[in-house]
Formats: sequence, structure tokens, C-alpha cells
Amino acid sequence: MCYGTNMLNEVLVISFLAICPLLISAYEAPEDKQDIFASKACPAFLVFENFALLVDMTIELPCHCKPEEVHSVVWYYQKQIGSMNTKILTDFEGTKVLESSKVGRGSDLHRRFSIRLFSLLIFRVQRTDSGHYICGTASGEFFYGHNVDVQQVHQVLFPWNLNQNTQAAEPSTIKTELFQVFTSYRAWSNCDRCDIQGEQTRVGLCYVKSIYLHVRYHHESDTVAPCGSSAVPQSFGLSSRSFGAKLEVRNCHTSCPPKPKVTPEKQALLKFLEYDNRDSAEVSIHFHNHPVDSDLVLTCPGAKPQYAVAWDKGSVPLYLSQYMEGLNKTSRVFIDTGHHLHFRPVWLEDKGSYFCWLQGKLAAEIRLGVYLRLGRLRQIYDPESAYALQAILVCYICISVLFLLTVLARFVWQFINEEKTADMNRT
Repeated sequence: MCYGTNMLNEVLVISFLAICPLLISAYEAPEDKQDIFASKACPAFLVFENFALLVDMTIELPCHCKPEEVHSVVWYYQKQIGSMNTKILTDFEGTKVLESSKVGRGSDLHRRFSIRLFSLLIFRVQRTDSGHYICGTASGEFFYGHNVDVQQVHQVLFPWNLNQNTQAAEPSTIKTELFQVFTSYRAWSNCDRCDIQGEQTRVGLCYVKSIYLHVRYHHESDTVAPCGSSAVPQSFGLSSRSFGAKLEVRNCHTSCPPKPKVTPEKQALLKFLEYDNRDSAEVSIHFHNHPVDSDLVLTCPGAKPQYAVAWDKGSVPLYLSQYMEGLNKTSRVFIDTGHHLHFRPVWLEDKGSYFCWLQGKLAAEIRLGVYLRLGRLRQIYDPESAYALQAILVCYICISVLFLLTVLARFVWQFINEEKTADMNRT
């Protein structure tokens, strides 16, 4: 019996050794794979590619060229070329990992970037992030540069005022002998929902057209650059003006693609697992727990700046025409131009399932749980701390006033008694 077992083991080992080279060769990288950096040479002198986008979006700046022997890059940031204030953006050769879902709007640039495959990713860009980004090495070699202009939305047009303000929706222009300022509109996005009423957005960015732009900066056209680009001469006087982007929103309706048939067995399994009827095989489910009375930002997994993104709470759509940031100054729940869902702060009744759509398809479900915080260390800037300090100060003032009044009354009473005793002694 043992002899037969040993023979069987030897046959299995010999078979595995015979098949192993075939398995290993199946995972070998193809030798004819061409390196994109080997076929593209860097420019003779450093040039900058102009780029414009809205605030709160995620931007990816590729390092278009580098020597083949360079295996890691460092990005440099300068507000103005030649400035002594330079920020070095490095991921320490891949050892720094950033979770984009925990990036805050007001956080510093060093806390909102990541380097992936030599490209620089900046999450939730702000107006202060505008400037020059240069791809290079730690030794001071520079390969490629980008000039980023982050624009704030100054005007939002919704369905109820889009027809009434037709002239405002058209590209506004400012034309002089030296330059022309205009708004360049992108194409309408896809309908952000299907089978129900959805919305489409169209972004209009501010650009300048002139033959006097700096030659070191290039765009799709050599005579066009974003309004905030350093390619625009300062003599134009545009830096002192508040040019910004525009955003248009309109209603839309489209049909969802046909869904694959679900067998009764699979339907019973989904029901047993408490899956929502809106779930499908393509919808990912995420769980998040957050403390009450603190700020929260939800990001749709897989969202990109050019995607149409929509949010629902359960079966209730959260339309931009109702929840767009800036519509209501006192709004606690809103959606910014980067498609993030904000809670300022989150309350207990906010718990539940939140669905996000990408390009008109249901993409993800976020099951939000809200819990009470027990034994939390208070900060001096918390509203509760400010209220407590104010109450303590009022109590201290009241006790001090009462103490002073008591001392004063006692002094007056002693003074009156001394006067009466003196009068009696005289008599």
C-alpha cells in the first residue's frame, strides 16, 4: 500500500515539473513591448502645457517624457516661474500611499497628491493649486512641465432660468486690439441617470485669444490659453479681474440598457443576502461608519473628472438643481462641482444607503452608518467647547460681581455701624 502511494506521488511530481515551464512561460512579459518613454524625446528647453479645470476635481498630470534610466520622478510646484518658494512633491519611491477618500478640501497640497506611473494626481484641486508643475528628478533634472489654471464657477444656469437667460448662457466675450476673452463650452455630458429623470451638465471655461502669448506655453492652439495661465502677459491686466467658469444644467431622460435575466435561484439568494432591488452584478457595495456631528464627504468609486456623476439617497434622487453647492448658504447637504456629496455636519437621520451613478449607469452603493461619539477628546475650536467656555465665563463673571457686591455691602454696613458708635460716644 505504501509502495503504491509513493509511486503515485512520484508521478504527480514528474507531471508538475513537466507542466511548470509552460505555466511560467505564460506569465512572461512580451519582449516586443515598446517603452513609450523610449520613443518620445524630451524638448530641448523646458516648456509648459496649459491645462484648465474646475475646483474640487481630480487632475492627472502625466510626465510625457523622461530618460529610460530614470525609474522614479519627483514633481516640483511653483506658483510663478523663478519664485523662491518651491514645493517638492515626492512619494519617496512609492513608499507613500494616499487614500483619496480621506482628502479634505482645505488640506495642504502635500496631503492631496499621489504619484502613479510617473503621473501626478492631485485630489480636489483648489484655486491656490494653480501654477507650474514640473516633472524631474531629485538631482535637479527637469523633463516636462504643466501650467494649471483652476477656475471657480461664477455662474450656474439651471433649467428654470436657462431659457430666460439665453444671452448669459452664450459665450461671453471681451475683445480689445490685443486680446479677446471668451468662454469655451465643452460638450454636454451624458445623462447621469437612466429610466428616470436625470441631468446633464456643460462646463464653460475662461480662455484668452491673442498673438502675444508667451511661446513657452502651448495649448491646442498657440494663440489660445486659459485666463489664469502665465502665458497671458501681465500688461493685459487680466490678473486684477475676476474671470471664472460657468456651469449649465438641464434635464434629460434616457433608457437603461436591457438587464440580463436573473434566475429564480439567484433572485432568492439576493433576497436572502438582503440585496436591494436596484443592485446588480455591476454595483459594488461599500460600508462606511462615521461619528455624528462631524463633517463627511462621500466620493463615488471610480469617478473621473469627465464622468457624469449623480447621487441618490435610497430611491430619492439628489438633483443638482436642489443640492448644488452655493444655491443655499445654510444648506447642510450639498454636491460640489467635483461630484462629491458633502454633509456639514452629518446627523443620525443621514444614515442609510446612498447610490451613485457613473455615465448614466448605477455604479455603487454606500451604506452609511452614523454613531454617537462617547468619550471623545474635545478640541478648543469645537462648537461644544466654545459654548462650554462661554458658559464658564458668564458664571465666573456673575460670581465675581456677586462677590464684589457682598464685599461692598459688608464695607458699607461696617462703615454705618462705626458712624453710629462714634455718635453714641460723643453724646
